[in-house]
Amino acid sequence: MFLMYSWIFVFSWTVVLTIINYDFARGVDGKYFVSNKERGSFFQAVEFCSRRGLELALPQSDKENSLLTEVFENSPKTVWINVSNRRAEGNFGADMKNRPLTFTSWAEGQPDKSIQDPGCTTLSEDGVWRVTSECSMNAYIVCQL
Repeated sequence: MFLMYSWIFVFSWTVVLTIINYDFARGVDGKYFVSNKERGSFFQAVEFCSRRGLELALPQSDKENSLLTEVFENSPKTVWINVSNRRAEGNFGADMKNRPLTFTSWAEGQPDKSIQDPGCTTLSEDGVWRVTSECSMNAYIVCQL
């Protein structure tokens, strides 16, 4: 029993130490979104999170989707999310590790399947997801743990 509580304490302490290193940190249902409020391309965002042992943010509920919009300060008010057609065999039904999406918040007419590889996905301030072929544009980088 002590070992279990020790593991929970160490896990909780690790999460706390990770979170305090970021300008933006929000938690919901045991999941945390963190960001330094930096912007970059989709590929910079993936690399930024990966170097820290994290994944690019991917909301799994309306609550998480809404929470991610709290990162916005200035324009452009978009954040990269972990959905691309690169690894999903030409569609937007899976995340970057090809795990099926269990929650989506696509804008009307999205995902735009006419966008060829690479197609990257943003979350906008109104909480909807949009696919863009402009994967090099600057959007907020938010990771999850």
